[in-house]
Amino acid sequence: MNIIKKLGYEIEELTDENKSISTQEIGGKKLKIALFLSFIVFYISMGTMIGLPILSIISPEKNPLNFALIQLILTLPVVFIGGKFYKIGIRELLNRTPNMDSLVTIGTGSAIIYSLYGTYEIMKGNTHYVHSLYYESGVVILAFILLGKHLEKISKGKTSEAVKKLLNLKSKKANVFKDGEFLVVPIEEVKVGDIIFIKPGESVPVDGIVIEGVSVVDEAMLTGESVPVKKVKNDKVFAATINKNGSLKVEVTATDKESVLAKIIKLVENAQGSKAPIAKIADKVSRVFVPIVIGIAILSGGIWYFIINKDAIFSLTVFISVLVIACPCSLGLATPTAIMVGTGKGAELGILIKSGEALEKANQVNTIIFDKTGTITEGKPQVTEIISIDKYDKNTIIKLAITLEQHSEHPLGEAICDKGKSRGIKALELSEFQAIVGKGVIGRVSTDRVSLGNLKLMNELEIKIPGNIEVNKFALEGKTPIYMGINNKLIGIIIVSDKLKSKAIETIKNLKNSGYKIGMITGDNRLTAEAIGKKVGIDMIISEVSPEDKYFEVKKLQEKGLKVAMIGDGINDSPALAQADVGIAIGNGTDIAIESADIILMRSDMKQVEATFKLSKAVIKTVKENLFWAFIYNGVGIPIATGILYPITGHLLNPMIAGGAMALSSTSVVMNALRLKKFKGVN
Repeated sequence: MNIIKKLGYEIEELTDENKSISTQEIGGKKLKIALFLSFIVFYISMGTMIGLPILSIISPEKNPLNFALIQLILTLPVVFIGGKFYKIGIRELLNRTPNMDSLVTIGTGSAIIYSLYGTYEIMKGNTHYVHSLYYESGVVILAFILLGKHLEKISKGKTSEAVKKLLNLKSKKANVFKDGEFLVVPIEEVKVGDIIFIKPGESVPVDGIVIEGVSVVDEAMLTGESVPVKKVKNDKVFAATINKNGSLKVEVTATDKESVLAKIIKLVENAQGSKAPIAKIADKVSRVFVPIVIGIAILSGGIWYFIINKDAIFSLTVFISVLVIACPCSLGLATPTAIMVGTGKGAELGILIKSGEALEKANQVNTIIFDKTGTITEGKPQVTEIISIDKYDKNTIIKLAITLEQHSEHPLGEAICDKGKSRGIKALELSEFQAIVGKGVIGRVSTDRVSLGNLKLMNELEIKIPGNIEVNKFALEGKTPIYMGINNKLIGIIIVSDKLKSKAIETIKNLKNSGYKIGMITGDNRLTAEAIGKKVGIDMIISEVSPEDKYFEVKKLQEKGLKVAMIGDGINDSPALAQADVGIAIGNGTDIAIESADIILMRSDMKQVEATFKLSKAVIKTVKENLFWAFIYNGVGIPIATGILYPITGHLLNPMIAGGAMALSSTSVVMNALRLKKFKGVN
């Protein structure tokens, strides 16, 4: 804390209340005052030179002292408004780490201090110093810099519009069931486990699970999905979504500060404050840029004074112009503005980008690996066939299967349990349960050992598949066979099928056409995986791997020099998502592993994958454009400011024109970044 204060910054605790305070409005008022006073000083100083009328009481010929003092009086408030530049700039100079504020400090400070000296000389009677006052340069430059900062602040504000809309949707109160009745309480008092009542048309105050009622909920503000979602008992609801036409009784699972919405807001804020690796270019340049600019200003001013013309005013003009034209430098704005606008636009589209680094790495990816279940397919498999072997009937096979899978969260297990529910079949008592990752489950029902899983599990347990069963038939159709054995004998096969996502084929085709190498990784058997891969157009298939092995498969690709993006459901794919150069969790924006993925897609829509990579390319392209023009601006502007063209044109670069050019360059960088707001995603 002390170090931060020593550097000239103030510390303020950020709360939900002061997040909503319009700093733009506060800054705007000060800016208007600075611009107004600067204009008056400019008019007084320069007006007489071009024949504009001026009151005789402040005429430089008739009342030179008044002419100087009125400019000084009007300059002081502008200096006060821009005081932070001086506070930070001076301290950075003292710490031997000069920054852009240091250039502002030296440039405008030199002009104003010299003007103070001129005013003192006028007070002594040396009236010719009325032509050596530079108050107008100091205040106009400060006003331009304040204007540039204000425009930058506006651009930052615009990038967070999606988050602000979500913040505005947060409920302030909730109907909580207490002592036999529903009471309206502040949202801060709602606890996990409370029962709340949500009326039609109300905003859902916190995350929870429906325990009673039926309704449809508009989740567009959270997921970007325009179609309202039906909610029944045991379905999840999320804060800031809108309950449309039915009443819901909900058990709270996450409080206001722990909701999915709160995590999303925090994630986007962190991303907008982060730096991409490309920003290091600007950082490295800035560290040497500022001292070099100060050196050029001193050297050029010194050469003109000591070697060429001995004119102090001339040399001071050169000195100030060099410093001013280089600050605050569009170079420093080139990367952060584009990153902020890009991540803000991503949030609008339901693409949550954790950091600037993730955004840049996405631009470098050349290989995209998709998980199968829940990513390429719907992730909602259904039992399509039950094959009974020997004396066991189909209901017995399902009863044993749901006994083993009743506590499973795996999509295939859920499909089996759903089949049992539809037939009204109840589970038996189970003991000695064991889950074998990537293979299946084993347990004891009564005195029998029951196993359910893939061929790997059957082979390990030495359960033979009868020769009359076409093991590969279903796999070749893209379906998944699940084998059931009792003790050492196969008794049945459950066939499960999962539909492809509607836009999977189109998305993968577009990504391949864009030059990406596409692969699919799955724990499913090779034939099933290859059948799915063939349908969607994927040639590189990695099958029969456990969630842990997915990590090593991604690492193998990286060791070949490939830049890999892993697309998964974000839960059992967490190790692979973390290992990949870019981990992207695709889902419904709720059950995703926010901690593992670098980018989170709020909709279970394959087209968002394509949009993510297009957005990353657009942002990095904008950053490179900004850096290019920033380097060009400084490369051309600084030599002109040194007076290199004076022998040809007979004119020096006026410090005020330098200030205007500096503000224009910074503004152009911001405006170029704001073009990213027109990014439409992928239809």
